[in-house]
Amino acid sequence: HTVPCRSEKHRLAQRVLRRQQADSGVELRAPRSEIGLERRVARREVSPSELLDAALAAVTARNPAINAVVQMQEGVARKAIANGLPQGPFRGVPFLLKDLGCEAVDFPGHNGSRLLANTSYRRDSAIYERVRATGVVPGRTTSPESGIGAATESAVYGGPTRNPWNLEHTSGGSSGGAGSVVAAGIVPFAHGSDGGGSVRIPASSCGLFGFKPTRARLPDGPYAGE
Repeated sequence: HTVPCRSEKHRLAQRVLRRQQADSGVELRAPRSEIGLERRVARREVSPSELLDAALAAVTARNPAINAVVQMQEGVARKAIANGLPQGPFRGVPFLLKDLGCEAVDFPGHNGSRLLANTSYRRDSAIYERVRATGVVPGRTTSPESGIGAATESAVYGGPTRNPWNLEHTSGGSSGGAGSVVAAGIVPFAHGSDGGGSVRIPASSCGLFGFKPTRARLPDGPYAGE
């Protein structure tokens, strides 16, 4: 959950987001929890395609202000839905990958670096195979170059990633794009990685809950070791 902030800068940031929402012609509501959305999908109250439509509309309306979503692959997400989603714990819920690691054939990566821009992969990583089995993935989120730094500012993305609570502030790093998109209500949760605070710093900066699993709990092969 986000933590309300009533500063003048926060109100300015919210006005910017609302203005972009109005310009897009779509209505965007506060995000529901990923568990709540999965239950609604299971009860057939909403379809995975409708949740994807809402996430894409939110990207269009909100991402220009925060610069957090990159390398969108709508066709990949649509194809996954059409082929039938596996019965995972977050079936049908949109989820964004961090643009650092989590290698996937369908999602070339920049890894936050112009040197590594548009790197393609010959096979999916083990962590992506697990992610793909749980939800719908339409794109990636920004990261500082090679994941180094507590702010997400990379030339490959054309500028810094901003905090939706205050556009003059950073969303943290290195999973700053993930923190920003969840705080902005684009998706209810997102992938991050954390060696020295890279999930926890953005969570703190954006008023969110960040979860770092026990070391070696999730596989990182074959491109990297534990």
